[in-house]
Amino acid sequence: MNERSYAITPRRQEDYPQWYQEVVKAADLAQNAPVRGCMVIKPWGYGIWENIQKELDVRFKATGHKNAYFPLLIPLRFLEKEAKHVEGFAKECAVVTHARLEVNEHGRLVPADPLEEPLIVRPTSETIIGEMFSLWVQSYRDLPILINQWANVVRWELRPRLFLRTAEFLWQEGHTVHATQAEAQQHARKMLDVYTDFCRNFLALPVIPGRKPPTERFPGADDTLTIEAMMQDRKALQAGTSHFLGQHFSKASNIQFLDAQGQQQYAWGTSWGMTTRLIGALVMTHADDDGMVLPPRIAPAQVVILPIIPKAADAPAVMEACQALKLRLEALSYAGRPLGVELDARDLRSGPKTWEWIKKGIPIRIEIGPKDLEAGVVSLYRRDQEPKARQTLSTDALVGTLLDLLDAMQAGLLEKAQALRDTHTVEIDDLAALYAFFSSDTQIHGGFAAIHWNGDPAHWDRLAQDLKVSPRCFPFDRSYEPGKCIFTGEFSAERMIVARAY
Repeated sequence: MNERSYAITPRRQEDYPQWYQEVVKAADLAQNAPVRGCMVIKPWGYGIWENIQKELDVRFKATGHKNAYFPLLIPLRFLEKEAKHVEGFAKECAVVTHARLEVNEHGRLVPADPLEEPLIVRPTSETIIGEMFSLWVQSYRDLPILINQWANVVRWELRPRLFLRTAEFLWQEGHTVHATQAEAQQHARKMLDVYTDFCRNFLALPVIPGRKPPTERFPGADDTLTIEAMMQDRKALQAGTSHFLGQHFSKASNIQFLDAQGQQQYAWGTSWGMTTRLIGALVMTHADDDGMVLPPRIAPAQVVILPIIPKAADAPAVMEACQALKLRLEALSYAGRPLGVELDARDLRSGPKTWEWIKKGIPIRIEIGPKDLEAGVVSLYRRDQEPKARQTLSTDALVGTLLDLLDAMQAGLLEKAQALRDTHTVEIDDLAALYAFFSSDTQIHGGFAAIHWNGDPAHWDRLAQDLKVSPRCFPFDRSYEPGKCIFTGEFSAERMIVARAY
C-alpha cells in the first residue's frame, strides 16, 4: 500500500529546520518583514498570542501584579550602571543616535540633529524600570511592588528564524522589588511555577522546571530559573525564565527604603518573562507533516464549520443549518472563554478550503452538506487524527460531547509530547556514553542527558565544540540523586540536563 501524500514538504525526518519554516508559512502564522530579522505576525498567529496574553494576564493579576508601561527608548547611561547587564546585551543593542531626518542635496533622507546621549531601543527593561522604582520606593510600607509589562523588545539577531529568533519580538516582562532576600527568591520561584502550570495546561507543553548553572544566568542576576521543553527533533527550547536579581539592580538604580527599624536598606529584585517564542514551541512540539496541530485551549478558534454545497439549490438549507449550529456552539464556554467558532462560507472549492484549515491546525472541523441534512447528522474531523477520519453524529450529540472531546484532545497532545520527552531523557554517567548519545549525523538529536557535573565551566568548551550541547538546567525533580562528576569523578550533589538547543 502506497503511503499517502502530506501537505508539508519536506517532512520532519527529511529536513527539520525547513519543515518548521514551511509549517509556519502553511499555517499562515507569520512571514518575514521587509526589515531584516523582523516578522509580521498574521491574524491566526496573533490570535494564538492573544490567547497566551489573556491567560497569563489573568494568572499574573491573581498573584497581585499590576500592568504598566515603560518607554521603548532607554538612555545609554542607564545600561552603563550595571556592568554585567551591559556586557550581556551590548552586542544585541540597537542604538538611536539622531533625532530627525532631513533631505540632502541629492533628495535623499539622511539623519540630522545628533542626540547628546544615544538611546537604546529596549532589549529588556530592568534599568529603566529600576530608575522608576527608585522614585516610588521610600519605605518598607511601599513594598513589595509587583509590575508586569506587555511590550516589544529589540535584540539584534544575526541568524533570524520566525518566532524562535527575531530582531524584534513581543513578550511580557515582570519586575518586582521586595523588602527581603527570602521574599524575592520565593517570588521568582512562584512565577516560574505559574509558567510551568500554564505551559502544561494550556500549551500541552511538558516543560522541566529547574535552575540554570552560573554560566547560563541572565546578565546581572544572582540566580536564573528556567523551564526547558523538548522539541520533536529532541532539541531543547527555553520556554520561559524567572530571575532572582539580588540587590544588583537596586544598588545600580539606588532603590532604597527605610525598614521598620528606621534603617536604610537596598531592595531585592526579580524579573521574569515569556515571549512569542512560545508559538515556535507550539509548532515544534505539536505540528505534523500536514501542518499545525493546535491544543484546543490555546487555539484562536476551536471549531470551523464548512458548508458543503455541490449545487446552488442546496445553498439556502445548508447555510441555514450551519448558521444555526454556529449559534448553538458559540453559546458554549471552553477554557474560561466563549467557544471559538469559525464559519467558512467563502466561495472556494471544498478541497483547498479543507486543507487550509488542516494546515492551520484548528482542532475540530465540521462539514455539513445536503446528505448530512437528510440523515440528520454532521461530519466531524479531529486534527489529532488522520485528515479523512470522520465521525458522524447528530447536532445534539455534538453539542453535548464537544467540550469533553476538546479536553480529550488537549490531554492527548500533552501525553504524546511527554512520552517523547520521557523516552529520550536518560541518565548518563560515562563520558563515552554521552558522546555516543549525541553523536549522530541525522537531524534527530539524542535528547536530554541527565549528568553529574562538578560545576567547573572549563569542561564545556570541548563538549560544546564536539557535540554542540549546552547546560540546560538543574531540574527541581528530587528523583535525581547525588553522584560523581562525569568529567572528573568528583562529588556532584545533583544531576544537570544537557542537550542541543535552540
